[in-house]
Amino acid sequence: MRILYHLPLSPFARKVRLALAEKRIPFELRVEKVWERRDEFLAMNPACTVPVLQEANGLSIVDSNAICEYLDEAYPDMPLLGRTLAERAEVRRLVAWFDHKFYAEVTRNLLFEKQMKRLLGRGNPDAASIRAGYANLKPHLEYIGWLAETRAWLAGPALSLADLAAAAQLSTLDYIGDLDWSISGGAKDWYARIKSRPAFRNLLADRVSGVTPPAHYADLDF
Repeated sequence: MRILYHLPLSPFARKVRLALAEKRIPFELRVEKVWERRDEFLAMNPACTVPVLQEANGLSIVDSNAICEYLDEAYPDMPLLGRTLAERAEVRRLVAWFDHKFYAEVTRNLLFEKQMKRLLGRGNPDAASIRAGYANLKPHLEYIGWLAETRAWLAGPALSLADLAAAAQLSTLDYIGDLDWSISGGAKDWYARIKSRPAFRNLLADRVSGVTPPAHYADLDF
């Protein structure tokens, strides 16, 4: 069986989970406590990060973008990277935006400081980082809202990896109650659409010990 090593609140693992589900590729989820630095996991990924996808033949693929590119090449039905060169370029631009800029300016400052730092033994949350995360959230949600209001999906006419990358970041923040959806009606409406898809059901069923999501987290109508 294909195995995806993950952490429930890793936005990058969530992006891969959504891609696998949208493509209807069967897989088994396995939680990997990266702070334990298991020898067997280090042999697959010396960086000791999730996600890692291990195929039934033993092939291990590391990094969420490498995994998603692999999936789109190996399982071209339901393409997630766009069909034309222009579409593919825009999908990749937005995936980079959410994986790097959004993560660095928002998710890392909120999710990492408030949840992951303790697990990794890296000290107490930094209040300045948390304030910066909240301040950065508003323009990012407004940008998502603008994209959603001017296009059928974030990168263009069809659902793509850009939507999954954005939804993966937002879903982790929504789980810990750190999203103010009143900032952008366009972003809220787009997120309601994507979280209503069958591929999102397992994410909405996730529960993390010691952290209870808000009531609207699994509510398809908010």
